[in-house]
Amino acid sequence: MFTYCTPKELPNLQSITLPNGKRSYTLPDGSSVPSVTTVLGAMKKDAIMAWRKKVGEEKANQISKKASGRGTNVHSMCEEYLNNEKLGVYMPDAIEMFLSIKPYLNKINNIHYQEQALWSTQLGMAGRVDCIAEYEGELSVIDFKTSKRVKSHEDIEDYFWQTTAYALMYEELVGMPIHNLVIIMAVEDNKPLIFKQKTEDHIEGLVKAIDFYRKNA
Repeated sequence: MFTYCTPKELPNLQSITLPNGKRSYTLPDGSSVPSVTTVLGAMKKDAIMAWRKKVGEEKANQISKKASGRGTNVHSMCEEYLNNEKLGVYMPDAIEMFLSIKPYLNKINNIHYQEQALWSTQLGMAGRVDCIAEYEGELSVIDFKTSKRVKSHEDIEDYFWQTTAYALMYEELVGMPIHNLVIIMAVEDNKPLIFKQKTEDHIEGLVKAIDFYRKNA
């Protein structure tokens, strides 16, 4: 059984997603800010467009739909498991990926938030964090990812920026710093990957990504 110890009750922000895929959140004061994924996605836009052109729109849509659906299912299983709930019914490939990362989920406890909306007026962003909890005894921002292939540290810099953003939002809202970032990645037909980083090592990269978005939005 996983233990919950929420430090502060936070509202569940409303969000809207536009036809172009950009998402924004409405903050408690009524103002609107872009989502973390929208801001960080700006730097990857050209690479994604080049990939879609290379493989063709139809195939790109098929790949994206499958990856998105499987990723959502694995996230749902992680959420149910950490909520001490019985798992729902899912496709075999998603179940296999979940089971591959289950031993690492068992290293999580004293959960502060799961699927909680966070925001920062300083950063001008909002988003929904997968999990903030102790991982191997250390308070961490924990993100669950799925991948079709094995990825390196360099392949997922935006994941570290994303979790860094949530760490800074948590500190702004709760008043407690989080120094640890953990990415738990299930990989298709392969062993899972676990990336552990320090928040302070990725603040500069996050700031550059935010600046890029503001200049190109």
